[in-house]
Formats: sequence, structure tokens, C-alpha cells
Amino acid sequence: MKYFRLKKQADFQKLFKTGKRAFSSSLTMIYRQADILTMGISVGKRHGKSVKRNRIKRLIREAFRAENGSLKANYRIVFIPKVSENYSFQNFRKDIRWMIQKEKL
Repeated sequence: MKYFRLKKQADFQKLFKTGKRAFSSSLTMIYRQADILTMGISVGKRHGKSVKRNRIKRLIREAFRAENGSLKANYRIVFIPKVSENYSFQNFRKDIRWMIQKEKL
């Protein structure tokens, strides 16, 4: 399923205030039903320098792309990774799949 990226600061802020939250071992997901499927990622500077933050974003984007076919409706979603020593595609994909099933999205 094709998705669009959430880019504007105002869209992120609205979702942070009004969205529902789901938690896993490596990610926090904030979501809300919408007209089209959009996804954004919020990675703070506490995760490391820009190279590491960009790698985390690439891993989450690819994990979401692999798992978004199981969504039953369109949502606005923001993923916030938790600080860890190492980040892996398999962990992100497993956690995204688990949160989608848990929240019945």
C-alpha cells in the first residue's frame, strides 16, 4: 500500500496532542484515523549524530513499508524510536507488526 510522508511541524504537533499511543520494546507509535495513509518519524538528538539518526529513519521507513499492507484503514502515524545501543530492521518490523495487531489497525 502506498503511503505519504508526514513532513510539516504542525501536522506532527496535532498528532502528538490528539493521537492515541501504542508502545513496544523499541518504538512508540502515535496514530489517528485519516483520509490517506501518512507516516512520519521523530528521532531526537539523544540518539546520536545525524548519520545514526538517518539510519534509524531509513530502517523504520523500510520496516513500515514492509508491514503497512496489513492496515485495514488509513491512518496518520508517527514512530518514535527508543534509545538503544543497536537498532535492527528485524526488531523494528516485528514491533510495527505487533503494534498494528495489538491496536487492531
